Amino acid sequence: MSRHTSLKVGGPADLFAIPEDAEDLLSFVRQLFLAGIPWLAVGRGYNLLVKDGGIRGAVISLEKFNRIEARDEGRIMAEAGAENLDVVRFGQKRRLGGIGFISGIPGTIGGAVRMNAGAYGEGILERASCLTLLRGGEIRETCISEFDYGYRRLSLEPGDILLSVLLKLDERDPVMTEEEIRKDLELRRGKHNVGFPSAGSFFKNPSGQAAWKLIDATGLRGASVGGAAVSELHSNFLVNRGGATAADFMALAGKVKAAVLKSSGIQLEEEVRIVGEEQSP
Repeated sequence: MSRHTSLKVGGPADLFAIPEDAEDLLSFVRQLFLAGIPWLAVGRGYNLLVKDGGIRGAVISLEKFNRIEARDEGRIMAEAGAENLDVVRFGQKRRLGGIGFISGIPGTIGGAVRMNAGAYGEGILERASCLTLLRGGEIRETCISEFDYGYRRLSLEPGDILLSVLLKLDERDPVMTEEEIRKDLELRRGKHNVGFPSAGSFFKNPSGQAAWKLIDATGLRGASVGGAAVSELHSNFLVNRGGATAADFMALAGKVKAAVLKSSGIQLEEEVRIVGEEQSP
């Protein structure tokens, strides 16, 4: 999985599949279910830490689910594999906006929805009307009001695969959206261009706090375990300086959490999704 994650770490999956479309995906998942094989859906592998033992079962890439379509009443449908910036640009061309804050977040809209990605006090699920999921062997569209979600989280049932989101946007001058895109990309290039493979912000911001400030206060900026390090540029980014393992990242994250807890009494929580198994001795 090191070939399919932005951190460039992770052991092998038993199966890696790239379905062509919803029918292909549904057929494949039904076969997995009958065979008793678990599955995990991924996008471009951002915000994901796969342990060194890899993943037992199937990993399903949604990279071919990348359509974006206009709907009525200022809504657009974006499939899970559509790039975040492409979704913003699609709305911009139709004089629709309000999601410029995801322009500089790397990855796909499926990942953004899965973690309720956001910035500047906004989250993408505040713009969602409905989600389309593969659940229980069938594809269904469900209103966002039926889900439990909040800051950097969306609660789904085990085995759920997010296929698309219906977004409700505002009428907006494309020039205004362009300015939002420019500012977001510029900000992220300046603060988040850490120069090494990363998963973006590794820890969630505790209520009323900035995780990077809490980490900075411990003096751990630049600290390392094996090939994993706390970025010198942004201390809430853990980076792969070369040859890192998932175990390095787990150990470094544990070190950071312990130091922050000792210095501030605050328990940091990972923003990255950690999956897979430890490597056998």
